[in-house]
Amino acid sequence: MHVVIMGCGRVGSSLAKGLERLDHSVAVIDKNAQAFRRLGSDFHGQQVTGIGYHRQVLVEAGIERAGAFAAVSNGDNSNIISARVAKETFGVEHVVARIYDPKRAAVYERLGIPTVATVPWTTDRFMRMLLPEGTASAWRDPSGTVAVLQLPVHEDWVGRPVSELEEATGARVAFIMRFGTGLLPRPDSVVQADDAIYVAALSGTVTEVAKAAAESPEEGH
Repeated sequence: MHVVIMGCGRVGSSLAKGLERLDHSVAVIDKNAQAFRRLGSDFHGQQVTGIGYHRQVLVEAGIERAGAFAAVSNGDNSNIISARVAKETFGVEHVVARIYDPKRAAVYERLGIPTVATVPWTTDRFMRMLLPEGTASAWRDPSGTVAVLQLPVHEDWVGRPVSELEEATGARVAFIMRFGTGLLPRPDSVVQADDAIYVAALSGTVTEVAKAAAESPEEGH
């Protein structure tokens, strides 16, 4: 597949080299020709100097035959404009844009442009490494507002209905892994021993949710 990447910073250059190692053809766009030095001498893809959302620059990079486009420059506006041009003007099937401002993520998602919100994503990666197993989020929405996390629960929750756990934690039980199979619980579903319970919670409440679940339901009342 031919992939066009706008932005040859650390992310763009790393992405380009990784894709080339997987035998994809790659074209990298950057307004600063010096940025291409990050690609190294063993990079054989195309290097195009110019503004990534200009039609002629995209055509030169092979956008008309591209199966994917990634906008990873250091500017939110440039990334979303170029991503929209790639998707709406040239009909590229797989398009993604990196953004720094997570508040814009929901807007871009409504435009049909998948986004990677850099700050929430990076924060979440650090949390996975720093926090005890089970307390870091397994998924976070593009705006960084809602997190899905595996919730370690006190053993006394076994035999209690899911609705009580939701009331005590203020989180929504999204699904349960039971004996290696995922299931969608009903309000009257009962927590069983060895359940892996995943809940959806507002990002700022994750610590409180985990704390409430770690307490015995008797203590909580």
